[in-house]
Amino acid sequence: MKIAFMGAGSTIFARNVLGDCMCAEALRACEIALYDIDAKRLHESETILQGINRGQGGKSRISAYLGIENRREALRGADFVVNAIQVGGYDPCTITDFEIPKKYGLRQTIADTTGIGGIMRALRTIPVLESFSRDIEAVCPDAWFLNYTNPMAMLTGYLQRYTGVKTIGLCHSVQVCSETLLKSLDMEDKLPGRKERIAGINHMGWLLEIRDREGADLYPEIRRRAAAKNAAETHDDMVRFDYIDKFGYYCTESSEHNAEYNPFYIKRNYPERIERFNIPLDEYPRRCVAQIESWEAEYAALSSEGALEHERSHEYASRIMESIVTGEPGQVGGNMLNTGLIDNLPAEACVEVPCLVNGSGIMPCHVGRLPVQLAAMNMININVHLLTIEAAVTRKREHIYHAAMLDPHTAAELSPDEIVAMTDELIAAHGDWLPKYK
Repeated sequence: MKIAFMGAGSTIFARNVLGDCMCAEALRACEIALYDIDAKRLHESETILQGINRGQGGKSRISAYLGIENRREALRGADFVVNAIQVGGYDPCTITDFEIPKKYGLRQTIADTTGIGGIMRALRTIPVLESFSRDIEAVCPDAWFLNYTNPMAMLTGYLQRYTGVKTIGLCHSVQVCSETLLKSLDMEDKLPGRKERIAGINHMGWLLEIRDREGADLYPEIRRRAAAKNAAETHDDMVRFDYIDKFGYYCTESSEHNAEYNPFYIKRNYPERIERFNIPLDEYPRRCVAQIESWEAEYAALSSEGALEHERSHEYASRIMESIVTGEPGQVGGNMLNTGLIDNLPAEACVEVPCLVNGSGIMPCHVGRLPVQLAAMNMININVHLLTIEAAVTRKREHIYHAAMLDPHTAAELSPDEIVAMTDELIAAHGDWLPKYK
């Protein structure tokens, strides 16, 4: 069995996903191909993964492939392709995605999933995924493509609609959603044996149902405690707790993300609202700087070790591979094209739903209708996803404008003319990181 990891310079991701594979008996004797365009980061990842491999008995065969000219060899014969690329990186592209909108008065927190930051990230990533797909179709056409790169719904939706690559989008937020909620409300005793149902879109999947081991509905108590906590104290999850109050349900992804997925919370003319909901503006750039610094320190400490320990993480990738390879059934939360899965969202949408996995592959499950208010919240973001994909496919600049004008946060802060001017400035600043738009 062969695993190709695209963007292996995303070392923490590579360590978690591939380290997980080395911990699984059915996967550890695999061939691993690490691919990146950054020689330094690729070398660091290979060093760490070789150490983990030694710690797990040295059964995996690891090789590294640098540069576009070696990409097909990295992919050749792969059974699974894991994608964790970041086109343009923190500097210059992520900085640009924050600093130019800020000039227009548009503030963001994470800017990697939707909004103007997510739009620009998708537009510079989709052409790279298009070239990946051509290589995959040529040298490993039966491989499953496990996408971890954001903006998840835009990239995964593009691949599922416009290529022949078997694709699922994977995130971490589904696995930890109800655990995070119950712990934050001092309801840890309800964690063992709980039953839950989650569906929606990536980073805005809804905890539709949660019951304890006896089958009792936990939502009445959750709603009471969440409202009381938001009224009594400042904490890091105030936006999602406000979702519970206003829309009735908790959401999968963090409050700093969800603060920018709607027109309600980040308002330049109402700074007290930003303070009230404890919204960390410019959070992602700070996180990037801290992560780079911490990784350099961690690598300096780890790279001298002969063998490294690894504890299997909650990432879905290794469990998907394990189920497909062994035939043992499993379940994950995955991002799939809406082939009748959620009845009141459009067929072109990429939705996040429970998926069954076994030796036949990945089968998404029918969810039915979402509560109408939740479908509406999803739709205001799906509009942006679909228009961004349309822009990437047609190379028409007008669709970039459309996507930005229909983004709820952008439209709540800027006029159409300001949005067009900001978009033009972003396109010019990104230069060759973007294709040419008509």
